[in-house]
Amino acid sequence: MTLDLSRLLTWCQAELAWQVSTIEALSRIESPSHDKAAVDRCGAELARRLQEIGGVVTVIPSDVGDHVRAEFGEGQDQVLLLGHFDTVWPIGTLERMPVVQKDGRLHGPGTFDMKAGISIAMLAARALLAIAPRLPIRVVMLWTTDEEVGSRTGRPLLEAEARRSKAVFVLEPSLPGGAVKTSRKGVGEFTLEVSGVAAHAGIDPGKGVSAVHELAHMVNALAPLNDLARGTSVNVGVFEGGTRSNVIAERARAIVDVRVPSADERTRVDAFVRALQPKNPRATLKISGGIDRPPLERTPAVVGLYELAREVAKGLGHELAEGGTGGGSDGNFTAAIGVPTLDGLGAIGDGAHAVHEHVEIESLSWRTALIAGLIARLAGHAMS
Repeated sequence: MTLDLSRLLTWCQAELAWQVSTIEALSRIESPSHDKAAVDRCGAELARRLQEIGGVVTVIPSDVGDHVRAEFGEGQDQVLLLGHFDTVWPIGTLERMPVVQKDGRLHGPGTFDMKAGISIAMLAARALLAIAPRLPIRVVMLWTTDEEVGSRTGRPLLEAEARRSKAVFVLEPSLPGGAVKTSRKGVGEFTLEVSGVAAHAGIDPGKGVSAVHELAHMVNALAPLNDLARGTSVNVGVFEGGTRSNVIAERARAIVDVRVPSADERTRVDAFVRALQPKNPRATLKISGGIDRPPLERTPAVVGLYELAREVAKGLGHELAEGGTGGGSDGNFTAAIGVPTLDGLGAIGDGAHAVHEHVEIESLSWRTALIAGLIARLAGHAMS
């Protein structure tokens, strides 16, 4: 069977109003990661809409917010469409950042990151069912609720679904101009906690051991790990300790953000941090955390998916660029277990986690046709 890309695009364009209304509805249900009740309200609406378009929906309980899985189509092969509906915005953000259309853009909290991406996946499924209803492949969508806060409960689910899939398409926002993401850095956070010995800074300074001074030595030791040419960055974002200027500090703490481009760099940086020791043997150090989101590396499997997407985009009249980013996503996890993963297939726009968050409305149709076309290619359909 041949899938006509121009027909596919025309169908998606005709459904643009439905798509925009879907984004608006989901974005108006605020869903901050740390508010389970709010996240579950958004998830209930999402589940209802997925059922409405023909999905077999499963709501998966979680203590941070119930995840939503939907399945379309049939067959032995599976493709996974992946994303999240938790956001960084607290309840009440809509009062100062309303969901509104202006100058061809849809503004509002969560529109770009990433409720528009969810709408793209939903409309792509609708398009395939309308144009090629006997498509012999299962399309599984997994929308998680804790991506913005580390994916503690979502990770096992998405890795299990990925292992059953030929490929994973991540509906996170695109890079500027619509480029997809063929690499993402690994992301980690270490906490260094130093215990010293308190003493009077004027009367008995020699009896004390300054946790602040000890921690400062360690922070200085971390600085050479930064290798921006290689893509590795280590940032001490929090440094705190002590109680008063005339007291030798008994406690000090630092929180360290780490970004690494490869598995080798992950190993190198992790080993260095864990080998840190106080200079004064009377001080003690506790290290917690780690690099828990592995890098999404630009492997041949990732490049293969990108080239396939590039062909489909060309057939839709668009050039599709690629790039990398220092931020992580759930695609990092699926790529790290060896499943071909292409990220950044969501909306074109700007302002993730920022007050100017928005999506470009006109681009939604071809981004939707791109996902539908990719799924069709994986199902073995030719395209013209």
